[in-house]
Amino acid sequence: MKRRPRTRRPRKTPPAPEPAPAKPWAGRFTQAAHPAAERFTASLAFDRRLWPYDVTGSVAWAEALGRAGLLSASERDAIVTGLAAVREELASGTFPFRPELEDIHMNVERRLQELVGEVGGKLHTGRSRNDQIVLDERLYLKDILGRLRDGLRRVQEALVARAAETLEAPLPGYTHLQRAQPIVLAHHLLAYVFMLQRDRERLRDCGARADVLPLGAGALAGTAFPIDREALAKDLGFAAASPNSLDAVSDRDYVVEFLAAGAICGMHLSRLAADLTLWATAEFGFVEFSDAFATGSSIMPQKKNPDVAELIRGKSGRLYGNLQAVLTTMKGLPLAYNSDMQEDKEPWFDSVDTLEAILAVLPPMLASLTFRTDRMRRVAGENFATATDLADYLVRKGLPFRRAHEVVGRVVRLALDEGKGLEDLGLAELRRFSPLFDGDVKDAITVEASLRARAVTGGTAPAAVRRALAQARVLLGPERS
Repeated sequence: MKRRPRTRRPRKTPPAPEPAPAKPWAGRFTQAAHPAAERFTASLAFDRRLWPYDVTGSVAWAEALGRAGLLSASERDAIVTGLAAVREELASGTFPFRPELEDIHMNVERRLQELVGEVGGKLHTGRSRNDQIVLDERLYLKDILGRLRDGLRRVQEALVARAAETLEAPLPGYTHLQRAQPIVLAHHLLAYVFMLQRDRERLRDCGARADVLPLGAGALAGTAFPIDREALAKDLGFAAASPNSLDAVSDRDYVVEFLAAGAICGMHLSRLAADLTLWATAEFGFVEFSDAFATGSSIMPQKKNPDVAELIRGKSGRLYGNLQAVLTTMKGLPLAYNSDMQEDKEPWFDSVDTLEAILAVLPPMLASLTFRTDRMRRVAGENFATATDLADYLVRKGLPFRRAHEVVGRVVRLALDEGKGLEDLGLAELRRFSPLFDGDVKDAITVEASLRARAVTGGTAPAAVRRALAQARVLLGPERS
């Protein structure tokens, strides 16, 4: 008998592991997200810039899980190695972003699982996206604050350099856009140096209040695992761990404070740009912009427009609007986390980008300006700019200031009626108003005498401005940076 050939039974292949669900909460849901809803709720388009901080926070969290005995040493090392690979992909531009995963957190986590396997799913133990996003934002804030303070410092240095050149250059000072009293150009420029110094200090203070670790707060109630949050804070460079989990995940005051500081800074930068734009008009003629920072007209061949300065002035509106947007978003939100808070990022990032753009272009623009100091000097004493000095002259002769003010007002009225300047009035004409006028009066009302007289700390006398210039240089030194 012939034996029948034995037929081999097909080998059973183990079932393929189920693919990870597209959404981390898919187990609860029976219906897929509507495409419109998915697009509407996704934040990846703008929160992807937080990836360096998300990866850094995840590495630190893996270490914390290891210390708590929730990961073995080999599991921890596998996750940390996988996160290093994720970081490299993100840095090189080869990371496979998946929009359906909504945000940067889930993209990083899912890619980690693809690289290291199921152990990657342990990374999110005890962690919520609620405390994860606050961590990313606070790390990002600490980083960009340093960059912006450095940018402001470069603007200050450019202003200080121009002030050092113009310590003896008289300029008409204005109130109500009317010529008021003579000052020196350096005094005007240094005013912005000290304004921007306060802006730098506001940013530094904002950073101090943001220097609190939120990770470990969980979704709202704190993590249920024995995470050493103090050690975690140290690992991530925070001064302390947040004392209240609800507060940690549900407030965005660090964003609001930054936006407020940015709006104030934008106001100062806008005023500086407005001064320069005004001074560049033919009516003033105090400054000329370099061709490199100006544009022409598409129809008028003669035009030279200060577009860069005008845009600096205009961008303050964006900074104000971004602050108002986040304040309005946060108003009335019940504790703890609400998805409304996702709306903090786009205005915040826009303010960061706006400030960085201004601070990049402003120093070279300031360095390239041509100040028309001859024109400034010519008009510094016009329009009765030294009338206050004439009143001060009478005060030094013993007349009460209010009486001296009245006398000089009448002198000015006479000069106006006769089409003269103060310097054109003779001693006899002046004595019609007060016998205290004497032969030395002319020397008291020159532009130079007016400037010299204001030698108090903070005054516009060249000697006082030299002291202020030295003080500004100290502020820019390394000990105050």
